[in-house]
Amino acid sequence: MGRGKLRIYLGAAPGVGKTYAMLSEAHRRMERGTDCVVGFVEHHDRPRTEVMLHGLEVMPRREIEYRGTTFTEMDVDAVLARRPKVALVDELAHTNIPGSRNTKRWQDVEELLAAGIDVISTVNIQHLESLGDVVESITGIRQKETVPDEVVRRADQIELVDMSPQALRRRMAHGNIYQPDKVDAALSNYFRPGNLTALRELALLWVADRVDEYLQQYRGEHDIRSTWQARERIVVGLTGGPEGRTLVRRAVRLAEKGAGGEVIAVYIGRSDGLTSASPKELAVQRTLVEDLGGTFHHVIGDDIPTALLEFARGVNATQIVLGVSRRKTWQYIFGPGVGATVARESGPDLDVHLITHDEAGKGRGLPLARGARLGRSRIIWGWLVGVAGPLLLTYVLTGLDSGPDLTNNVLLFLTLTVAAALLGGLRPALASATAGSLLLNYFFTPPVHTWIIADAEDVVAIAVFFAVAVSVASVVDLAARRTHQAARLRAESEILSLLAGSVLRGETSLEALLERVRETFAMDSVALLERESDVDPWTCAGRVGNARVIERPEEADVDMPVGDHMALALSGRVLPAEDRRVLAAFAAQAAVVLDRQRLQVQAGQAKELAEGNRIRTALLAAVSHDLRTPLAAIKASVSSLRSDDVAWSEEDQAELLASIEEGADRLGGLVDNLLDMSRLQTGTVTPLIREIDLDEVVPMALVGVPEDSVGLDIPETLPMVAVDKGLLERAVANVVENAVKYSPDGRPVHVSASALGNRVELRVADRGPGVPDEAKERIFEPFQRHGDAPRGAGVGLGLAVARGFAEAMGGTLNAEDTPGGGLTMVLTLQTAPGRPPARPDVPATTMT
Repeated sequence: MGRGKLRIYLGAAPGVGKTYAMLSEAHRRMERGTDCVVGFVEHHDRPRTEVMLHGLEVMPRREIEYRGTTFTEMDVDAVLARRPKVALVDELAHTNIPGSRNTKRWQDVEELLAAGIDVISTVNIQHLESLGDVVESITGIRQKETVPDEVVRRADQIELVDMSPQALRRRMAHGNIYQPDKVDAALSNYFRPGNLTALRELALLWVADRVDEYLQQYRGEHDIRSTWQARERIVVGLTGGPEGRTLVRRAVRLAEKGAGGEVIAVYIGRSDGLTSASPKELAVQRTLVEDLGGTFHHVIGDDIPTALLEFARGVNATQIVLGVSRRKTWQYIFGPGVGATVARESGPDLDVHLITHDEAGKGRGLPLARGARLGRSRIIWGWLVGVAGPLLLTYVLTGLDSGPDLTNNVLLFLTLTVAAALLGGLRPALASATAGSLLLNYFFTPPVHTWIIADAEDVVAIAVFFAVAVSVASVVDLAARRTHQAARLRAESEILSLLAGSVLRGETSLEALLERVRETFAMDSVALLERESDVDPWTCAGRVGNARVIERPEEADVDMPVGDHMALALSGRVLPAEDRRVLAAFAAQAAVVLDRQRLQVQAGQAKELAEGNRIRTALLAAVSHDLRTPLAAIKASVSSLRSDDVAWSEEDQAELLASIEEGADRLGGLVDNLLDMSRLQTGTVTPLIREIDLDEVVPMALVGVPEDSVGLDIPETLPMVAVDKGLLERAVANVVENAVKYSPDGRPVHVSASALGNRVELRVADRGPGVPDEAKERIFEPFQRHGDAPRGAGVGLGLAVARGFAEAMGGTLNAEDTPGGGLTMVLTLQTAPGRPPARPDVPATTMT
């Protein structure tokens, strides 16, 4: 008896249709004659799902008594006794009631599979154990019912049941998922568009990884080594030349032709440090790649074709895009070029595109090198030409019956010496001149095959040959050295010019600058260290790279002092002396960037002080009328009461006293807001955080509004919140008063609260005109009154003060649209520490 097969319908959220899809599959199998039974399916009173159960054999459930209540679970023994071909088991992550056969339902499923019964089940992405922390950070809910990822990964088939967030919310609003009284709470909490979008992305990525695992397993089992182009991943090889922009744009167009295409740009730099490319052009191309959605990489490698192919295979690339060589025709004597080499060695699994461009064939210039070194390959060729060349030429000339005379032989050997100098520098040329002189003497100067020279003219000819060969070799080598030095200085000047310009414009952060140092000198890590005095320990102001942490400059391979108490520390290799000039410029610029960043912080603090002064200045100008109005009413009422000319009745006196009290209350509220705003601007608000029940504070905040203008729904089961009672009361009062002010008559403001993980949300919803999306943040600024609010409506500080108090307590205050029209203010508060996260006030099916 073999093991049964497991098929899982994976959903991103409750309500996407997993159970419906499972039941539809059961009906299809029954039509084909397969024996199917329903081991356990929960339809949650959804009519369409319940209808799908008709015609299917439903196994009776097992009843379990627990704490005085009867619960039902799947009867595993009954299903095993029935032994169907396929069993439907819903909600794989469900936790069984204590007293059941197994603790978890997935363990019940394992028993059925071990008995040879095929199982079709369902699970939501949020119930996978490895994603618990991620889902909690997104939704605020810690899933208590989870299933190990390995259980789901072992499934023979996994089918994603997908639905867009908008469609799922419409299904929710139509009552197809939850009962109508639970719809608003669900839409406002768990089923928010952002939550659903994030969960959907998690589900898609998890399934994609599962598909990739299966593909890799299949390729391994069948020993498939070539790349399967299931997804286009295009590598662009950049040289730092002006054609790079054309290559990047062309690669992006290739990637857009297929779904999910990815562009990866790579520059291969030599391990000896300073790049032969224009740093300015590379920076432009890096920005272009990132703007077009690709990624840029800097890789070290002396053999560029090999390094490029290794990088492409390492990222599982399917295509490589290169530019047609900028070499002139004669420059191909140095080799076939990168493009031809990559195309020849790429194999059948990598497509290589050679893209034409305006710079093709215009010449690539001599490669830059460090000092006078020409590279290993050119030095080897120089020695071969300088030593083996004269021997080969001697063999050819001695084999001729009537060869050239001595003068022509001297010119031929001189040609080899010049070639050796061009390729390998001075030393191979000197070796060529020496070997040529000896060979000319022994084989071509009478008497031959002896070291004796009979004719004095031949002695002069050989001496002149040696002198001319040495002179030409020296001149050629000196010219090559000067060319390399000039090119190196040009590269250094471009680096320093680009560096200085970007730093002066404030475009480079300290981390970006250190990363540029690391790439320029091919280092493993770079750190900027500083200390207060000679006796204080070193501290790290910034660091990039993955090598060991450097705590002191003495521990680094290279250290560059910057002043008395700062140093740039590099690890990876030792730099030659000529590189320290550029490194010193980098170090000085790093100090400038660090100082600028600290000045920016100080400028921000100064800006806050200036903003406080501006607020106080605007305060005096904005509240002149609003302060005078209640003062004038109070003054008039008091003057009337004190007047001896009029005998006021008790009713009139009561009315005047009420007017005084109303004006005083209005004036007190206005002054409180002004003082609160000043405290917030100057940073003097110090909340006294305590554990408080929300239902104790919110009713006190509604004292100043008419009784019939607010509907309150604060569950007593909410966890306690960590807040300042006074600040919270003031914040809620301001928000509610603002909502009542704009809500139409007969449409009360609805104040409700709910728990989401380790936070509590207080929602104040009105049915007023609402606020456009572009104005939702502006209404929280001081002295802002939305729309055509009358002058007497206040100075526009209520919401600004409320948000400031919320943030001072570690919470947030944001504005959302009210479903059906209006504005909802969402005040989010942290629950008291040490309290277990609360389950959200949404239907229990959200958790299952």
